[in-house]
Amino acid sequence: MKLIILVVYAFILAIGILSTQAAPLDDSRDAQVLKYEYDNSGLGGYNFAYETSDGVSRSEQGEIKNAGTESEAIVITGTITWVAPDGQTFTIKFIADENGFQPQGDHIPKK
Repeated sequence: MKLIILVVYAFILAIGILSTQAAPLDDSRDAQVLKYEYDNSGLGGYNFAYETSDGVSRSEQGEIKNAGTESEAIVITGTITWVAPDGQTFTIKFIADENGFQPQGDHIPKK
C-alpha cells in the first residue's frame, strides 16, 4: 500500500513540474510568486497552494482516511492550472487514493 501511495504521489509531483514547464520560457523566468500557503503539522494531513504571475497555480490537500485500520489510505485532492504557449488555460482537478490517480479536465479525453 505504501508503494502505491509513493507512486501516486510521484506522479502528482511530475504533473506539477510539467505544469510549470508549460508556460513560455521567457515569461516563466520572470514569474513572481503571488501567493504561497503551506500547512503540514505532520499529524494526519497537509495542504499547500501557490500562484505565480505567469498563470501557474496549484493547490493540494492530503489526509489519512480510515486511520489505524487495515483500510487506511491517504487521499490527495488538488487542482493544477497553467497557461500554454498559445495562451490557452488548462486546468486539471485530481484525486489520488486507494483507487489510483483520477484526473479530470476539459482537455482530457473521456472514456
